[in-house]
Parts: sequence; structure tokens; C-alpha cells
Amino acid sequence: MEMATVNDTTAVEVENQQPEQGGRGVVKRKPVFVKVGELKPGTNGHTLAVKVMSSTTVLDKKSRNSSSFSSRPGAANTRIAECLIGDETGTILFTARNDQVDLMKPGNTVIIRNAKIDMFKGSMRLAVDKWGRIEVTEPASFTVKEDNNLSLVEYELVNVAE
Repeated sequence: MEMATVNDTTAVEVENQQPEQGGRGVVKRKPVFVKVGELKPGTNGHTLAVKVMSSTTVLDKKSRNSSSFSSRPGAANTRIAECLIGDETGTILFTARNDQVDLMKPGNTVIIRNAKIDMFKGSMRLAVDKWGRIEVTEPASFTVKEDNNLSLVEYELVNVAE
């Protein structure tokens, strides 16, 4: 009987220990929420809580043949929408693709995880690829700062001579 008690405490002790970096287990990081005003070109891995201000469909392409000769399954149609999203520090354009378009309805508050900054014609766009996630959450209490649209700032690529 005493052996079981020793094993039980050992199991609890092992549970309380921090996982090692070099181990096989995946060490999950706590998400660090950033504000729209902190976004910079060429960065990724952003997690933000934002309000959807507007959504404009820019591409709604149906597949030419509805038969199963498509190059990949689930590629029936392509939908892309440009959504103006923001928080209390500013706004930015978000490129929503396919199923993401349905989540990005004006008035929704969403949490965007693992988003990246894409550059389009010299201005920033926020996007989520297959490694990221969008989830609709309860309405936020903040007021969106609409006069600071980061997608209106034009950037120029400058090569630095060494």
C-alpha cells in the first residue's frame, strides 16, 4: 500500500514540474494580445481582439465545373473580402478568405490568432492563413479609433547598403 502512495505523490510532483524546452512535448505559449496600433510591416504571429467595422467582397469566383474534376477538394469557389477591423488604437484592412468571410460580419467582435502582415501595393493588410484562427467572441467594450487607419500608410522598400 505504501508503494501506491509514493507513486501518487511522484505523479503529482511530475505534473507540477515545468516541461523542458528540449523535450518532446509541445510547450504552448500564452497568447500575447497586441493592439492594432503596434502592427508593423513584415511581422507575424499576432493575436488581436478587434471589432469588424465593414466588409466588402472583392472576389466571389464560382468554380467553372461543378463536377469532381477540381484540382483539390473543397476548392469549389473562392471568396475574398476586405474587412476594416479595429480597436481603440486604430484600424487596418483584413483580408478574409473563403469561410473566414462568414465570420467577419460588420458589428462582430472577433479574436484573430496567429495573424500576419501582408504588404499590398505598399500598404499593410492583416491576414490569417491555415495556421491561424478567427473566432467570434462577445461584444467588446472599447470604442474603435477610426482616424488611425494603418492600411492608408504607404511603405517603401529601402535597400540599406552595408
